[in-house]
Amino acid sequence: MKTMKWLIKRELWEHKGMLFWAPAVIAGLIAALALTGIFLGHNANFSDDGQTMSIGTVTVEGAMRARIVETASQAYMLSSLPIMMVLSFLVFFYCLGALNDERRDRSLLFWKSLPVSDLTTVMSKVALALVVAPLITVAIGTVLSLVILLAGCLAMLVHGTNLFGALLVAPDLYLTPLRLLGLLPVYILWALPTVGWLLMVSSMARSKVFLWAVGTPLVTSLLLMWAEKALHFGFNAGWFVTRVVDRILLGVIPGSWIIFEADTVSLRHEANKLALPDTIFSASWGTLSGVSVWIGVAAGVAMIAAAVWMRRRREEG
Repeated sequence: MKTMKWLIKRELWEHKGMLFWAPAVIAGLIAALALTGIFLGHNANFSDDGQTMSIGTVTVEGAMRARIVETASQAYMLSSLPIMMVLSFLVFFYCLGALNDERRDRSLLFWKSLPVSDLTTVMSKVALALVVAPLITVAIGTVLSLVILLAGCLAMLVHGTNLFGALLVAPDLYLTPLRLLGLLPVYILWALPTVGWLLMVSSMARSKVFLWAVGTPLVTSLLLMWAEKALHFGFNAGWFVTRVVDRILLGVIPGSWIIFEADTVSLRHEANKLALPDTIFSASWGTLSGVSVWIGVAAGVAMIAAAVWMRRRREEG
């Protein structure tokens, strides 16, 4: 356990710029733009019974105030969506270079001289990609969302509408980030095929890792489509694209499971309201009842095992 801890710390030290500073800087830029828009831009508008009103010209009370508090407490984490999208790129390119880079710069020779197994080393990279990186991103996204929410409430307070008291007693203010953390196991299971594929390619390819990782499934898809149309093989190329290619290339995108299981996932909600976070949370966990996610998990574990085997074989670039 202590060895795994130090291996993860090593990965963090080596990739701090990618895993921490990149989302932090992007979050800072988003916060700067949002705060500029809130304090220097036009007054925020809202609609009530078909009439558009500005918070700079009217004090919000009653049902509209309650509606704003409900929406803000449920949806304030939407500010972190760009950071969540950045996470998919970070995990993708980290896994793509995780095993290839150490072989290319010959640091593999040093690490293999230490009493650390190939399995432990590869699993530390898997843990960083599937657990540590998402936790860092969620923490940064939560801070960003709270800063923007605070700024919005201050802007409304200046115009005579105090939302702080109602927001602080709204359960969704505290439950929303906890729900996001609660989706981490779902993310891990759905992202496992992509992480396994990228690590396997990273361990096998000697160069042009991106082309091998992305080009191989895309070219295979095109060949299957051509064979289906021109040679009438009867193979369903569309199934291969949606069930194989998408899973091994897009699994690290947060929320991708909603798209993968679009035929079975229901996000029904009350009319004229946002889809409630607990509805999305329940639907996300509901995707684990299907077979496809577990087939993907098995494939991901098999590809990670292949990456461990390849790392054991290749002691030099």
